[in-house]
Amino acid sequence: MKKVITPKDIFRQLKADLIGKDSYRGVTLTYTWLANQFGHFSLGFIPTFVVFLILKKHMPESRAALNAALGVSITWLAFETYNFLGPLLSGKARKRYIFQPAWGNIAFDTITDLLYFWSGAFMASILCGYTPTALSVLLILTAMVLYPAYYWYLTKMYLQTPSYPFQFRLSQWNTESLPQKDIDEIRRFLDNKGQGMHLFLFGPKRSGKTSLSVGIATELSIRHHTAVYTSAMKLYCMFFEHDDAASADVLWTWRKASILVIDDINPGDPIKHDLITPDQFLSFVDTFSTNDINRTVLRQTNVIWVLGDDDRSRQLSERWQDMLLNIGVEKEKLISLNLQSCAPPMIRGEYDLHMQS
Repeated sequence: MKKVITPKDIFRQLKADLIGKDSYRGVTLTYTWLANQFGHFSLGFIPTFVVFLILKKHMPESRAALNAALGVSITWLAFETYNFLGPLLSGKARKRYIFQPAWGNIAFDTITDLLYFWSGAFMASILCGYTPTALSVLLILTAMVLYPAYYWYLTKMYLQTPSYPFQFRLSQWNTESLPQKDIDEIRRFLDNKGQGMHLFLFGPKRSGKTSLSVGIATELSIRHHTAVYTSAMKLYCMFFEHDDAASADVLWTWRKASILVIDDINPGDPIKHDLITPDQFLSFVDTFSTNDINRTVLRQTNVIWVLGDDDRSRQLSERWQDMLLNIGVEKEKLISLNLQSCAPPMIRGEYDLHMQS
């Protein structure tokens, strides 16, 4: 069965993020998210305290504290509304993207930020000049933030476990060399509800194969699919592993993932010859053949294959597809794309913060 993250896994990760020294173990995405929300809370708390010090000279402290919290909250609401809706309503954003950002996901992230801004503001209001109104608002905000906190923390766990080489969302892909039919095929892979769909990405060096594979897998991770990113060389060693038990640091292995990205199977141009052929790959799959477990997992997992150039004279795409057909993959679940030599630049702009948060 494919792995899912359990409440026990979440508690264990939260404990690891809150206890220990990051100077020797590194910083996780979940820890970064917690620190980010503390920053949002502080950006509500500190300005409220400063505005309170100014207002209390002109009105009672309780009133000054409440007005300060309201003023800071409205200011952050206006800023985030402009930050999100301004570029969207202008029409410029939609023209810039080959793959549209998940606007609902970004909106939810914006609302989450606002809840933390407002919580900080009304916490400062209570400490500066207690009012029942401020306490009531803070309690409501605390209740409202529980689900977003759970959702985003869980999402970060799905994003950090695959060990992607870099952060890259599909909306950051920006190259006009991708035909519409290829875009449609990528969307078909993303929207696939079943198992065992395989996407081959062929192309020379700097065609963006790895970026595209990471972008696709990242979108699926955000949808809470379990994913594993690995190079072909590492996967060959994983074929021989008998113990499939996960650990605290690795919640699932490649056999328990629903999405598998196999990078660097072949380098492509300027290296003309394939280092690994389909037959050689299959021989590694079968070397550890207890109940054909490796074949079964590959057949039942959605896989992104990152290969070299699709040499028409050697029919590379057909040969790789034939290899999967031989282990029982259905033909209609095979997708093959040939990318051009054009490095896709990342889009920098108004939505980067939200897409990475």
